[in-house]
Amino acid sequence: MRDTVIFDIGGVLIDWNPRHLYRKLFDDEAAMEHFLAEVCSPLWNAEQDAGRPFAAATAAAVAEHPEHREMIEQYFARWPEMMAGTIDGTVEVLAELRARRVPLYALSNWSAETYPMARERFDFFDWFDGIVVSGEEGVMKPDPRIYAVLQTRYGVTPERAVFVDDSKPNVAMAEQLGLHAIHFTEPPALRAELGRLGLL
Repeated sequence: MRDTVIFDIGGVLIDWNPRHLYRKLFDDEAAMEHFLAEVCSPLWNAEQDAGRPFAAATAAAVAEHPEHREMIEQYFARWPEMMAGTIDGTVEVLAELRARRVPLYALSNWSAETYPMARERFDFFDWFDGIVVSGEEGVMKPDPRIYAVLQTRYGVTPERAVFVDDSKPNVAMAEQLGLHAIHFTEPPALRAELGRLGLL
């Protein structure tokens, strides 16, 4: 019986994407995509999710790409503009689970410096019984150690839990660890799967 649900946040509950900011700053879509692939890349951003301070990240990127200094500095300075808002259908699912008194947790790859900005903006963070943020722990999904942090800190039993994430590697690791993992694509599909499991 699965009676607990663990949510990823970015890409599942919040529409986070650096393009929401950088489309305001670049006139050329191709130039923006090159910047986000080669300068402030997903791998570069992941270092912040793993605990690197943004000051160090910015300095490293500027040292390597001095011609992009201004654009690099905007990544942290205007970071809240990367959050377009909630993914409403998923937040509705979260609210229904809460109304049913389903234990709810969050396990997110997120910078310790930017996570408070999101938490302050969205009320649904208060609905969780516990939240584990990679930037605060110094380890990120899909490393099994961060799943273990959630399990030991909050007494979550993998065999009783459902894990929802938009990243296939994170889902694959959750499955290896005994969780019922759902690869999030869209709210209706999530709702259907939770219904099949008897949670909605």
